[in-house]
Amino acid sequence: MGVAQEEQTFTALLGVAAVAGLTTLILLLVEATSVLLPTTTKFGVVLDAGSSHTSLFLYQWPADKENNTGVVSQALACRAQGRGISSYAANPLGAAESLRDCLEEAVAHIPQAQHRETPLFLGATAGMRLLSQKNSSQAAEVFDAVSQVLAQSPLDFRGAEILSGRDEGAYGWITANYLLGRLVKYSAVGKWIRPVEEALVGALDLGGASTQISFVPEGPVLDARSQATFRLYGTTHSLYAHSHLCFGRDQALLRLLVGLVQGNPTGPVRHPCYHSGYRATLAPGVLYESPCVRDPPSPGLSQNLTVEGTGNPAACVAAIRTLFNFSSCVGRADCAFDGVYQPPVRGPFYVEDSYPGQGLWLRDYCASGLYVLTLLLDGFGFSQETWVSIKFRTQADGTDLGWTLGYMLNLTGLLPSEAPAQWRAQHPGVWVAGVVFAVLTLVAILGAFAVQLFWPQD
Repeated sequence: MGVAQEEQTFTALLGVAAVAGLTTLILLLVEATSVLLPTTTKFGVVLDAGSSHTSLFLYQWPADKENNTGVVSQALACRAQGRGISSYAANPLGAAESLRDCLEEAVAHIPQAQHRETPLFLGATAGMRLLSQKNSSQAAEVFDAVSQVLAQSPLDFRGAEILSGRDEGAYGWITANYLLGRLVKYSAVGKWIRPVEEALVGALDLGGASTQISFVPEGPVLDARSQATFRLYGTTHSLYAHSHLCFGRDQALLRLLVGLVQGNPTGPVRHPCYHSGYRATLAPGVLYESPCVRDPPSPGLSQNLTVEGTGNPAACVAAIRTLFNFSSCVGRADCAFDGVYQPPVRGPFYVEDSYPGQGLWLRDYCASGLYVLTLLLDGFGFSQETWVSIKFRTQADGTDLGWTLGYMLNLTGLLPSEAPAQWRAQHPGVWVAGVVFAVLTLVAILGAFAVQLFWPQD
């Protein structure tokens, strides 16, 4: 009787183990579904070496991309110490050292395993364009020093170079439209979609040494030198983009002052854009160091000049208009100023003023405001009707406006994409049931062996 009961118990436990094990296998195989694991994150670093300062931006995007373009977000923004690298013409090593802290901060944010695959690029804008015109050997020395420091980083250094004015404007256009969701956006049904082309906006950028304008015109761009074409998220965009060197805030106000000095070289110089009561003494030699000032100093220019503010807005506007050659565009609908081709402006515009406001420049606030007004209305051709379509912003969706994000978006189309890894997973309830039956299988098997080993014999 004992042996028979032992065999029955052993057989029953094996049967339970077999049924539970088979059930576990069915739950694992039949109910399993394929899921996509989260993709890895890619990174990219861009340094914007402007005329007044240098900023570093760290960007990130999912490795699988969307229609061959990354969905990029800003992960870090860092302003480098000191002024722009063009101001270090006599001290190239100082330009390089000014970038170290921001570079180290960016490297610390990137996983070490991805350092060698993370692109690093420095683009210099109008400040270095001017230095290159003034002294090409000094510009080359600054780039050499900067490149040595950046190449020593563990990242994939792609070079340091002068960004063309057209590219600066075009990349700024990409940035503005991307951040506003005009190139691609996530729909309510969980898919990335492309908005209609009519939703695109134009971009304006006022820096210290240059100003850029970029937009999609009504018709084709008739001057190939001002045409930029990009393919982003499966769509090709063709736009007008132009940069006006020497028409940035700093250089425009410098040329304005030089013009007033030329009109009265023996002084005192009466400045209509400075507030009444302002008075300062300056050495006239520094006024002629910029390549934007093309007229030689007057022979009778004294050692020091006295500048007095008169606070005359009408005279200020009249003086500012002398900076532009409007007569070269008379009778032409596709001309801005100085004979530069530009189609009529179209659509809403986002403006970014990249020059940092400081109390030191209080004397220039009036001149700056009237200069911007003249540039937009008389230069670029905005009117009272289209003025309301201009929005002044420094950020959109929490991200800095400027050319760097647009550059990185365009670069992602050249970087390899990685598809999400697949895995098989179960519904939580099925997974719990599978665990229960797996445990039951193990208990039954252990019980069967216990019967064989410890069952009391007659």
